[in-house]
Amino acid sequence: METIKFDELGLTPQILRGIKEMGFEEATPIQAQAIPVVMSGQDVIGQAQTGTGKTAAFGIPMLQKVDPSLKKTQVMILSPTRELAIQVAEELRNLSKYMHGIKILPVYGGQDITKQIRSLKGGIQVIVGTPGRVMDHLRRKTIRCEDVHMIVLDEADEMLNMGFREDIETVLEYIPEERQTVLFSATMPKPILEITRKYQTDAVTIKVVKKELTVSNIEQYYYDVKRKDKIEVLTRLLDYYNPKGSIVFCNTKRMVDELSHELTLRGYFAEGLHGDMKQAQRDRVMANFRKGKTDILIATDVAARGLDIDYVEAVFNYDIPQDDEYYVHRIGRTGRAGRAGKAFSFIKGKEVYKLKDIMRYCKTKIFAQPIPSSEDVAQMRAEKVMDKITTIIEEENLREMINFIEKQVNESDYTAMDIAAAFLKQALGGLETAPEGYGANDHYDFGDTGAEEGMVRLFINIGKKQKIRPGDILGAVAGESGMNGDLVGTIDMYDKFTFVEVPKEYGKKVLAAMKNVRIKGKEIHVEVANSK
Repeated sequence: METIKFDELGLTPQILRGIKEMGFEEATPIQAQAIPVVMSGQDVIGQAQTGTGKTAAFGIPMLQKVDPSLKKTQVMILSPTRELAIQVAEELRNLSKYMHGIKILPVYGGQDITKQIRSLKGGIQVIVGTPGRVMDHLRRKTIRCEDVHMIVLDEADEMLNMGFREDIETVLEYIPEERQTVLFSATMPKPILEITRKYQTDAVTIKVVKKELTVSNIEQYYYDVKRKDKIEVLTRLLDYYNPKGSIVFCNTKRMVDELSHELTLRGYFAEGLHGDMKQAQRDRVMANFRKGKTDILIATDVAARGLDIDYVEAVFNYDIPQDDEYYVHRIGRTGRAGRAGKAFSFIKGKEVYKLKDIMRYCKTKIFAQPIPSSEDVAQMRAEKVMDKITTIIEEENLREMINFIEKQVNESDYTAMDIAAAFLKQALGGLETAPEGYGANDHYDFGDTGAEEGMVRLFINIGKKQKIRPGDILGAVAGESGMNGDLVGTIDMYDKFTFVEVPKEYGKKVLAAMKNVRIKGKEIHVEVANSK
């Protein structure tokens, strides 16, 4: 089906602005078909599953038809659960962000009804509620329906499964007959068809089947990772595979912010992308990623909708998505234009069942994978450097360089092998653990310092009150010790002191290097931390 952009659907500039800020560019199949029909005022039966964009399919045309100046209930949306009611209300608020005067309220059981009654007195145009609680309000006359011109039954089959049929029919009896009735359901069992026959007039049926999935050229792996270890595993995988461009998917905006901050502190070129960011910020982040200034994009599903980037080599599911189709959308960002791509998912505990659902849905295998060790990372880096060197040897004229090396060998006590090893060490940037056969760093038992496994926690007698930032600590530790900044672990800053974690094999080197160091002109003292 030909893609349709939202600005082709005759929507108001305010709604288009809200859509753009949410990151939607092209309408999904259900949106492209449903929006014009719902806007026309006809009754609609929409067959579509979660994850197809159906909330916007009825929400966008519904908002187009609401009168902000009329402070009375005009639209009623019934949802099966409190969680879905809250989620739908939140998406509608985002869509109507620039429509002044529109009020949307979720009402559901389990919340103090007097609080809801107080909110309803403020003049709510759109109510999103569970059938039982909406019926409660109708009986109390705290929701009045004289001006309701549209009712939406969202996930109708789920509401029937939960025993809400009588409640739904009771609510429908309260709504004026001159109304538009829109029903969405993933399946169309007999009771749903009975409701449509009884309460709809000449309804237009819109059916969207999930499209065939093409993920054959994407290698898919999963790692069994505890939540607290996710950042370590992510950085290890980034170091091991060193992908040209990566997208890391999180389920929440807060996690996007936390992870982008953490990766930046560790020396990675990473930026976050989510719905709370202003459009100018989003455009800047995307421009940086497209130009290669940013290597890692950390995003929510909503923010990543409509992204079209060719050179993404790896996708990471930092959080496993709740919807199978979201998984396909996510990993489809890699493996474009016939190229191979990689997708990595982090799971723990019961999430393995969700992963099995995804595998059934995708008709593909997602393989368990051991987490690379620091030695694996080191070996891989060395191999990549050697691959580049092989290409240079085969394709470049090195006569002048060979003459220079021969001169150095003849005039010093170094062999050509010594010089080659030194160049390799420099190219690897002070490798954290030497690859097997290259000689390893000395190990020293620091005891329990309360650090992550494989790390040592150091105490530095300087903190926030001295106007020191985490970046200053990172710069000093990496700069003085010669260690790569991306190896520095957690940095915990307090008013008068800071804890920083470094790999155990670098502990002695960092302590020695930091002996006579100043940070922002202030003398510091560094020592091994006590156990937490």
